[in-house]
Amino acid sequence: MINFEEMGYDRVFVSLDGTECQDNVFRRAMTVAAGNNSELYIGHVIDSTALETAGTYPVDLIPALEKSFRDSIAPLLAEAEAEPRIKKVEVIVKTGRIRETLKDEMLDVVRPDIVICGARGLSPIKYALLGSISTFLLRSCDCDILVVK
Repeated sequence: MINFEEMGYDRVFVSLDGTECQDNVFRRAMTVAAGNNSELYIGHVIDSTALETAGTYPVDLIPALEKSFRDSIAPLLAEAEAEPRIKKVEVIVKTGRIRETLKDEMLDVVRPDIVICGARGLSPIKYALLGSISTFLLRSCDCDILVVK
């Protein structure tokens, strides 16, 4: 007999990228976290490759980008923090190359049971050149991955 309580998620990690589907991805993560009485970790990587292409690394720009991200999630973050079935809510913002920073500095530290991310919908050319974060997560993570469309 399957013990469904043992198959739940204790740590839910949601990777948010600042795109227009971010709120839907965040809502799905809140639903999964509340439904499992789990901890919710919200991760965002400020992409340093975009900043590095300028030739210099504009360090003074980072705080403004982080504030912009935090402002963009503030209403949903308040909902998550008010939800009694979510044990803990933590926002993690790092700067670096998205894949390496997400994996090494967030996922390897939090060690979630499930990672929730959005499907960016890249064009075939961009996908061939860049790949996708969801594909990277599927290949590099040991936990479940939920891609929200």
